Amino acid sequence: MGDELELKELLESIRFVYGYDFTEYAAASVKRRIDHFMITNKFNSLKTLGKTLLKEDGFFEQFIQEITVNVTEMFRDPPFYKSLRENIMGRLATYPFIKIWIAGASTGEEVYSLAIFLREKGLLERSVIYATDINQKALQTAREGIYPIRNMKAYTENYIKAGGQHSLSDYYVAKYDSVLLDRSLRQNIVFAAHNLAADRSFNEFQLISCRNVLIYFNQDLQNKVIDLFYESLCPLGILALGNKESLLFSDRKGKFEMLDRKEKIFIKTD
Repeated sequence: MGDELELKELLESIRFVYGYDFTEYAAASVKRRIDHFMITNKFNSLKTLGKTLLKEDGFFEQFIQEITVNVTEMFRDPPFYKSLRENIMGRLATYPFIKIWIAGASTGEEVYSLAIFLREKGLLERSVIYATDINQKALQTAREGIYPIRNMKAYTENYIKAGGQHSLSDYYVAKYDSVLLDRSLRQNIVFAAHNLAADRSFNEFQLISCRNVLIYFNQDLQNKVIDLFYESLCPLGILALGNKESLLFSDRKGKFEMLDRKEKIFIKTD
């Protein structure tokens, strides 16, 4: 009980001082990540950790970078991208200007994946992709578009399975042990910090993709975020969630229809 109270006090302090709200994240997930951070950085109590975090801005940035989840890869879950390509791109093509929000963009691999498919469908030039995340360091990696060359074999396999029309190597230049993604892809991407737990809607979108993020939130925060997405979508806008996520327990579930049950892609109907 004491640990639970100390954790709650720590999260409330972080929210008050820095504006980052982790109080509605799934408790077990937050505790596990903070425990790992404490072991790695040799803290023996939450109180000691809290004092250091609230005194040192630079150390808090390190804390944010380590406890936020950044698991991603290009064309992750190829069947999702295949469904997006076959079932959603045609809908997006009906709009004269396409606005897309990728929430939880992490280090950007999935952002560039979508940009590549938009280009292959002739839609990128009239699209803008807003890629947001809470983790500033991850966003900086995304802005740079530089990734380890060792990952490209797996990314190429994903691209082929997802229905890519060309060669993935057409979209990057290899140098030493890294690759630099085609700079022209970035001309239609806006990278920005956004906290799903605290920040509001900032535009109206034809497509919102937030995959494998909601699983880290408790039910109240999931509801709040789904409300945010609902308010941010245009009529008949598309919402793409992770395949482990659902609208089943959301207050807004009656406002969406399923487009792809397996890949959790929905259309706003009301």
